[in-house]
Amino acid sequence: MARNPSFDLGLPPFRGAVRQIILASTAIYIVILLLMSFATNSGQALLQFGILNPLLVRQGWFWQFVTYAFMYVDPMDFVLSLLGVYFLGSAVEERIGSMRFYGLFFGSIALSAIAGFALSFTQVIAQGTAFGSGAAANAILMVFYLFNRQAPIMLFPIPISIPVKWIVLFTAAIETAYLLLYHFALFYIILLLGLGAGYVWYEAFLTRRSSLKISEKFYGLQNGYYRWKRRRAARKFEVYMRKEHNRTVQFDEHGNYIPPDDDKKNGGSKSGWVN
Repeated sequence: MARNPSFDLGLPPFRGAVRQIILASTAIYIVILLLMSFATNSGQALLQFGILNPLLVRQGWFWQFVTYAFMYVDPMDFVLSLLGVYFLGSAVEERIGSMRFYGLFFGSIALSAIAGFALSFTQVIAQGTAFGSGAAANAILMVFYLFNRQAPIMLFPIPISIPVKWIVLFTAAIETAYLLLYHFALFYIILLLGLGAGYVWYEAFLTRRSSLKISEKFYGLQNGYYRWKRRRAARKFEVYMRKEHNRTVQFDEHGNYIPPDDDKKNGGSKSGWVN
């Protein structure tokens, strides 16, 4: 397979984690629209419950670190955010699998929200509220770029290919402009943080290097557990031999049996049992 394939963003397959996320977002948005139309107070209560609001998070509303990604009011915000998830998300999901794509989506929105919440303590920047899955769409864009750094993308129906790195830079530039125009509002800070969250998630969980580190840590913990069990069994055996047989036996720090001095003189090894 070519190292830097060209991607024609027509209509990707609508399946897997991308499909479930879009369907869930659509269902929630329909509920919001109906409530805002026929039960305005209930609709506003739902939005207040789900939209990321640092003032409420400080009171313990920590679920907003995730729920804000499913809250929308403006139809254009809804369409643009989910188009980003759909068009590039399918390619990323095909590369990393559905479970890791769920991790990328929810991990990036949570990381962006937590970082934005921390910045809100400055009382100068990151003020206001944030909503929508724009942070996740930006994270997916960043991960797509990191997997396909030199790939040109043909944006249907525009018959020209654009290197994906320029799309990343253009997205960052536009959102930075909005950030400045709206006085560093939390909404636009969250969007920019999404690009950073995508990079962090890629480096931490999606590269071969990070996968090897995770495997090494897992097996290191597993081996440590087995060593602990062996030392624990050795201590129990020492107590048993002392109480039941009035005999003292010794084990080293690794849980290996140390034979008596007489056995060593007769050619025995320093440690009798080695595992």
